[in-house]
Amino acid sequence: MKSLSFVGVILLVIATFLFYLTTDFAVEQIKLSHIMGIMAGVGLGLILGGMVGYVSKGTALKQEQKRREFKQLQKEKLELERKADELAKLKAIEETKIATQNTNPPNY
Repeated sequence: MKSLSFVGVILLVIATFLFYLTTDFAVEQIKLSHIMGIMAGVGLGLILGGMVGYVSKGTALKQEQKRREFKQLQKEKLELERKADELAKLKAIEETKIATQNTNPPNY
C-alpha cells in the first residue's frame, strides 16, 4: 500500500504540474477538456484501486488460509505426539509386567 500511495502522490504532482502549464492556476481558463481529464483520472484511479484491492484481498485470504492450515497441522502433530507418548508408556508398562511375571514364577 505504501508504494501505491507513493505512485498516487507522483501522479498527483504530475497532474498539478500539467494543470499549471495549461491554465497558470487561473480559474477562468478551466475548460471542458480539463474537467473531462479530471473525471478520466478519477475513473482510472477507481478502476486501478479496485483491481489492486481485489488482488491484495485475495492474497491476504490465501495467507490467512495457509496460517489456519498450519495451525491445524500443528494441533494434529501435538495430538499425534501425545498419543505416541501414551502408547509408549502403555507398552513400557506391559513389558514391565511381562518381565516381572517371567522372573517370579507362581508358587503352587
